[in-house]
Amino acid sequence: MKLSTKGRYGLRALIDLAVHSEREPVSISSISARQNLSERYLEQLMGKLKRAGMVKSVRGAQGGYQLAKEKKEISVGDILRALEGSLEAVECPGLKEEQGCEEADFCVTKYVWKRINDSITSAVDEITLEQLVTESKKVDHKVKNRNCGG
Repeated sequence: MKLSTKGRYGLRALIDLAVHSEREPVSISSISARQNLSERYLEQLMGKLKRAGMVKSVRGAQGGYQLAKEKKEISVGDILRALEGSLEAVECPGLKEEQGCEEADFCVTKYVWKRINDSITSAVDEITLEQLVTESKKVDHKVKNRNCGG
């Protein structure tokens, strides 16, 4: 499985939003500047995240985006599925009862594909946006200390 820029950039943008929107909405232009990402592309990504119920937009002069849920309620898996769709490394019809597969009863490899898919799902669903915000703050603290000789 290889994530596209939608997943990679969208995750970066949502971490940035979570870090900076604790007091007020965050503009696309400020996320764009901090993350060095295209404003147009960020608008598309935020639209998908908004439709998925993870962010909300605030209109007006002080408008922008805010999280629509608590950071601890949003997993990396939620974000990636909203932006990328399915995260399955292998789409095996034998794993889906409704699709079926003529060879499903005799196919042993479907167990490999199921384990891989389950591992990916488990890994991304266990990491919350709250954990990533905590890690981001640790990294920022290290960078600030290094830049001021501390």
